[in-house]
Amino acid sequence: MERLGVEQLVLLPFDQALANLTPAAFVEEILIQALECKSISVGQDFCFGRQRTGTAEALRSLAAPYGVTVETVSLKQSQGHRISSSRVREALSAGEVAVAQDLLGYRYQLRGSVVTGQQVGRTLGFPTANLQILPEKFLPCHGVYAVWVSSLAVPGLETPRAGVMNIGDRPTVNGQSVTIEVHLLDWQGDLYGKGLTVELVEFLRPQQKFDGLEALRVQIGRDCDRALQRLAASETPGV
Repeated sequence: MERLGVEQLVLLPFDQALANLTPAAFVEEILIQALECKSISVGQDFCFGRQRTGTAEALRSLAAPYGVTVETVSLKQSQGHRISSSRVREALSAGEVAVAQDLLGYRYQLRGSVVTGQQVGRTLGFPTANLQILPEKFLPCHGVYAVWVSSLAVPGLETPRAGVMNIGDRPTVNGQSVTIEVHLLDWQGDLYGKGLTVELVEFLRPQQKFDGLEALRVQIGRDCDRALQRLAASETPGV
């Protein structure tokens, strides 16, 4: 949003008091009195007020007496699908990383800090960074991904590096919670406490349970080889 020129962002908590406001009260109390709007831009299907009874056209009529102009932006589509947050979530839930990227206009990212894990990957020869992200961040479907990994706080990672990411509850080692583990393919170093940015490039396979750690080790090796192939054919992101 900053790159688009947005200088200030106001997050309006959607609580019961806000939900009960009529469209007229919402315009007067929130948009005019609280935010002091001079012009408003909304999507064509924008709804507001109690039980979503206010429409974009109603907003234009209610704002006009205050001298506030309302711009209605037409709905956008990509490859026959309406571009919406719901469609993006559906694509990510299905492992359709390329579809999500097309809808967003950029690769979906996960950002967080590296925390201490069980270090199972290290014993298998594939050390991983356990990424702790904000709990409200939407996670794509469980499984293995080819990713680009970068960090402005880590020397050598200012330029994105190839990686493999696993999201899931690690059924082979009886994991008790969902973790996000990232293995860098061409970089080694201490990442504990550092912030990482992970860009999803391709969904490689769903989560599965293996018959022991050796079978898991073999599959991770295959995942790494496949990720390298996919990433070699993708565009390296900028930082």
